[in-house]
Amino acid sequence: MKRPFDHQLKRLMLPGLKRWICISLLGITVIVVGALLLLGYHPITVTGMFLREVLEHAADVLPHKISGFMVVLAGAIIIFGSTAKMIKNVLRAYVADSERESIPDILFKRRHLDRGPRVVVIGGGTGLSTLLRGLKHFTANITAVVTVGDDGGSSGRLRQALGVVPPGDIRNCITALADEEKLVTELFSYRFQHGEGLEGHSFGNLFLTAVYAMTDGDMLEAARVAGRVLNSRGTVLPSTQTGIQLIAEMTDGSIQHGESNIPLAGGKIKRLTCEPSDIKPTPEALEAIMDAELIVLGPGSLYTSIIPNLLIPGIADSIKLSPARKIYVSNVLTQAGETQGYTVADHLQALFDHSKTTDAETQSLIEAVIVNDCAPAIPQESEASEVFCDAERVSQLGVGIVRSALVGEKTFGHHDPQKLAKSIMEWFLREKKLPRTAKPHNTIIEETPLTDIEQAAIDFPVAAKKRSEQVVKR
Repeated sequence: MKRPFDHQLKRLMLPGLKRWICISLLGITVIVVGALLLLGYHPITVTGMFLREVLEHAADVLPHKISGFMVVLAGAIIIFGSTAKMIKNVLRAYVADSERESIPDILFKRRHLDRGPRVVVIGGGTGLSTLLRGLKHFTANITAVVTVGDDGGSSGRLRQALGVVPPGDIRNCITALADEEKLVTELFSYRFQHGEGLEGHSFGNLFLTAVYAMTDGDMLEAARVAGRVLNSRGTVLPSTQTGIQLIAEMTDGSIQHGESNIPLAGGKIKRLTCEPSDIKPTPEALEAIMDAELIVLGPGSLYTSIIPNLLIPGIADSIKLSPARKIYVSNVLTQAGETQGYTVADHLQALFDHSKTTDAETQSLIEAVIVNDCAPAIPQESEASEVFCDAERVSQLGVGIVRSALVGEKTFGHHDPQKLAKSIMEWFLREKKLPRTAKPHNTIIEETPLTDIEQAAIDFPVAAKKRSEQVVKR
């Protein structure tokens, strides 16, 4: 099949051919110069005469002002085209998304993300990773503070066998923050189905465990390395570098040990504690909390994902002292074995009780709670029920209520990442303009318009994500 001309031309410009093409042209030039000398013509004189005649004839056809303008315009077009091509090629070497997004979109998005607010999210499990998947499209200044109480599944086996800090929740958060590198993200999430000793383990957990061992038990460094591999938009920190065991005292007086056993007890939790008692918080986590502009608690399992972080000495106190705006994300559905029958106020009260927050301090820990304002789809066989928002009790606790539709068509009883992140950012943009002495209020996000600039900052990440997905599909 005959190749098109542009394809043949590109083949000639392949590395290794260009220098021989240039050498051939140089040889032809030397031959022409030699022939002119043999005929008694000086090459420079002949070239000058030729150019002079061309310009004289051009001046006869077009006035000098028009011809001069056309020559200047042609030069400008050549410079602009070559500069644009050069910049585009340079960007493609450094920006992974340049193959499926326009360069202006990429530059605006990167600048927008780098200038985004400093956000700290606190929790664990799938709830936290869900929020991070949406939040990374609004800011790159994210710090996820993750619980380390997991003792089940792959993390539990690695913890028991090697004494490693449970890597599962850390791996989920790093993967959620990944910069859309689909293959590498799937690799970190891959779970072995067969193999003695490997079955049930995820590659990401094994990777983190290997780096943890190479760095003499430094999970912070392991998380940083994994973040660089996945080009994560943010930082993931364990709330403590010591693996903890959760202990739940039930209302019937029984005691349940271990995160994986607590939901299986089927009772109602009265109080949660953890061992060992001399746990030290991760200094980087405390620093991030104090430097944050926005702190988000949840979503996730109340007693096994969120509260364990507040039990680490210094975490809850740092949240209370931080000048950041603070919001709690209420779960859409109750969780069997943990929050069966709980209302929004019950969730808040448990957070206040376990963080030793007095009635006068509630706003220093949580200013507002964001609740789902549309009916979730609940499978008939599920024991879960929708978390009821008892607005009067929530207001009595000194917490404002933010209502928004947070469930998507495919997420059923869980939050939609983009809707949740968008609603939180809209709340934050409004609240940061209000004085701290403002009374907590109930808000329906759609009824309070933002300025044009603020709305553009909210809408752009979502629109850019949709455009990139359409390009990938094509």
